[in-house]
Amino acid sequence: MPALLAWGAAWLVFSALRQLGAAAGLALMLATLIGAVSSLWGNTTWRRILLAAGFPVSMLLTTFMQVAPHVDVHRAHSTLNLPAWAWLLPLGLLLLLYPLKSWRDAPMFPTPRGALDGLNATLALTSKPHQAIQILDAGCGLGDALRELHRAYPQAQLTGLEWSWPLRWVCGWRVPYAKVKRADIWTANWSGFDFVYLFQRPESLARATDKASRELRAGAWLGSLEFEATGLVPDAVHACVDGRRLWLYQVPFTLRR
Repeated sequence: MPALLAWGAAWLVFSALRQLGAAAGLALMLATLIGAVSSLWGNTTWRRILLAAGFPVSMLLTTFMQVAPHVDVHRAHSTLNLPAWAWLLPLGLLLLLYPLKSWRDAPMFPTPRGALDGLNATLALTSKPHQAIQILDAGCGLGDALRELHRAYPQAQLTGLEWSWPLRWVCGWRVPYAKVKRADIWTANWSGFDFVYLFQRPESLARATDKASRELRAGAWLGSLEFEATGLVPDAVHACVDGRRLWLYQVPFTLRR
């Protein structure tokens, strides 16, 4: 929503200045400045880039790389010869990758390569006789975390849950040694797992810890990459090679007082 507001404000300023007779170069500069100032609201590098780059990138696409003083935004569609409905295609692709049901969850946050190196030393998972360790990646995306978990626990049985069917298909192709299912992580049963791995938004961690406390057996673990469950006391913390932290909580959780 902040990105849409920033982009909309930039386009509104650009269109208003052009209607008032301002030169295209001046209108472009001021509208781009709107996005640059808005980027200060972003709390990560990627969010700041998205806020700042939305207007200039959309302008370049609209004018087919012909941004010049004589090019007017109202004539841009004739430059591309695209019907108006064609601009709905990116929205359709977004809905395909991120169905509405998953919008409350985190966007696709890939686990960095090597982030979980040495995790088996911090968290030594033990299996029962003749039974593999069961690890769940709740919201597996393209499978980056499953790959890292396989490197940390090569003998474990990995399961990935992903609601977006294109992401689930790509993940299954990239990580053939894991069970990848299309499922809602919030309605799926976590009770059979020894370790549930998350790379969620801070806003959804309370929901995740509540679900884990109800469904995971005593002694099972919940891990949250980068974002701490502030209401709980971590039982262990793994320092990732890139400076992030994997916060680890064992059931039953210890509430922070």
